[in-house]
Amino acid sequence: MTETVLAALADGVLTLTLNRPDKLNSFNEEMHLALRAGIQRAHDDAAVRAVLLTGAGRGFCAGQDLGDRDPRKGGPAPDLGQTLETFYNPTLRLIRALEKPVVCAVNGVAAGAGANIAFACDIVLAAKSAKFIQAFSKIGLIPDAGGTFSLTRILGEPRAKALALTAEPLMAEKAADWGLIWKAVPDEALMGEAGALAASLATGPTLGLGLTKRLIQAAATNSLDEQLDMERDCQRQAGRSADYAEGVTAFLEKRKPEFRGQ
Repeated sequence: MTETVLAALADGVLTLTLNRPDKLNSFNEEMHLALRAGIQRAHDDAAVRAVLLTGAGRGFCAGQDLGDRDPRKGGPAPDLGQTLETFYNPTLRLIRALEKPVVCAVNGVAAGAGANIAFACDIVLAAKSAKFIQAFSKIGLIPDAGGTFSLTRILGEPRAKALALTAEPLMAEKAADWGLIWKAVPDEALMGEAGALAASLATGPTLGLGLTKRLIQAAATNSLDEQLDMERDCQRQAGRSADYAEGVTAFLEKRKPEFRGQ
């Protein structure tokens, strides 16, 4: 892990902090690879039971660092499709496929791909001063990093189009009112609340939580019959888990369960 993303594992929570505060944590190649490595670690390491993603400094992530793409320097136009295929898309797929909870704490501006990476996470909390901006139209681009997917699925076509076409900032409290994020909290309480939430999820039945995440994500494209069949299969798996046995035993013994994610 490089210094562009700080990683810390404690009590089952892997905290990943985007760490280019002088650039509002905008992505360069090094940070792309570091974040992907962090999410891959969460996939591979059984000690990781939840992820907390946030940013250093006064912003969460301003999207792509445009410093290396100055047209005034000459040369051929960049292949931004290749940039997506090489960097953004694999990371988004890893976040969505991770069958462990991913909490995102948006501590300031989340613009462009920075906003859309946040929306790919499972539970998003934002400081009340934070804002989300689909900044792409300001430079002649389309929303990427899953933006056209998440905005349309969560908000519907009218609001998705308005945000994407106008690049109007959406403040955290309105984002919460619209259902785009889980909640907006006072700035000074953000990291405490997000950390407590991630810690609570990490001590939960994370196998079942991961199956729940899989089911909810599949529901958007499944038919009812397909979803019922998938629920059947996932419930069979959950019902054979050590966490289920522990949960029922703890309930009957009137004590707090000690889940292991197995």
